[in-house]
Amino acid sequence: MNPVYITRASKYLPNAPIGNEQMEDFLGKVNDAFSKARRIVLRNNGIQTRYYALDTEGNPTHSNANLTALAVEELCDATFSKEAIEVLSCGTSTPDCLLPSHAAMVHGCLGGHPLELNSSSGVCNSGMNALKFGYLSVKSGNSANAVCTGSERVSMWLRAEKYQQEIDALLALEEQPILAFRKDFLRFMLSDGAGAFLLQNTPNSSGISLKIEWMEAFSYAHELEACMYAGGDKLADGSLRSWSDYPPEQWLKDSLFSIKQDVKLLNENILVKGAQSMEVALQRHKLAPEGITYFLPHISSLYFKERLYEALKNQGIEIPLERWFLNLPKVGNVGSASPYLMLEELMHSGLLKQDDTILLSVPESGRFSYSYAFLKVVI
Repeated sequence: MNPVYITRASKYLPNAPIGNEQMEDFLGKVNDAFSKARRIVLRNNGIQTRYYALDTEGNPTHSNANLTALAVEELCDATFSKEAIEVLSCGTSTPDCLLPSHAAMVHGCLGGHPLELNSSSGVCNSGMNALKFGYLSVKSGNSANAVCTGSERVSMWLRAEKYQQEIDALLALEEQPILAFRKDFLRFMLSDGAGAFLLQNTPNSSGISLKIEWMEAFSYAHELEACMYAGGDKLADGSLRSWSDYPPEQWLKDSLFSIKQDVKLLNENILVKGAQSMEVALQRHKLAPEGITYFLPHISSLYFKERLYEALKNQGIEIPLERWFLNLPKVGNVGSASPYLMLEELMHSGLLKQDDTILLSVPESGRFSYSYAFLKVVI
């Protein structure tokens, strides 16, 4: 098996950063009214700025594939061109279309030459799953390099007009035209952007490389029902009914394609299962918390920061908060791109030293999945 190194990391964040008071200028107001959930959600999540691939008229400025291709192009220069890429592995929660695959659409934007593709779907773990495919490809000798990405273009899903028919239906029934909290709060949580890593079987001749020591992943879908979902609706028994099983007129009436989250289920399980899975991963690799220089947890909200610390501590995994590295307040929750954006910032921060270690931790509330990657700095 070959060693695998992250030799380059890049990002693409569209347009200018958007402050909290500007959000509904871009997303629009549902039923022409300010959201009642907005201030509560923003107070809890701690996000100050985020990025949208939108203009103030609600017109898209980039597709998801565009964002991803631009991040990949940032990896390339005279010493590593697009034509040198052997594998392109792309993860996202929000592809531009059902078919073709997201990776194929990114390859189409990039142009160049024939190469191997992998598309990873899901929620936040889709970016980590894309990374694992590239890691295993290089490690096994299938390829000498792989470009892995995580990206989201969720803002168009959150535009007010996507919910208006549901509001109109409530008005017709003379019910309160208030968007369900499981949909409304996510409008003030999610952001657009893309990150990319170049994986190679040799480290950089100068500068920083990150050796991937191991990756682990866990799913608890056998125990728990769906928590975060889109393209369907949740029934009383906890099962999901697909959009394709509904008549077309109901797709808009019930906002079937909007992203929803069962907040009660999230709070009951996301930290507990995260602490359990992390304990298994660390024990499997005989890694003690003292062996982690930087901890990069993807959290959707700062609301979870202290709670995650306590949950890990109760599981016997105490990582002091001064070793945590987060950029959520600046870039927002960018789903599958978030671990890429955290690591890209840390890699270019000037903080890393020879033999420092990094633990990436990514939870996914879709049906409760968790991914981990342990990296060592090589200079």
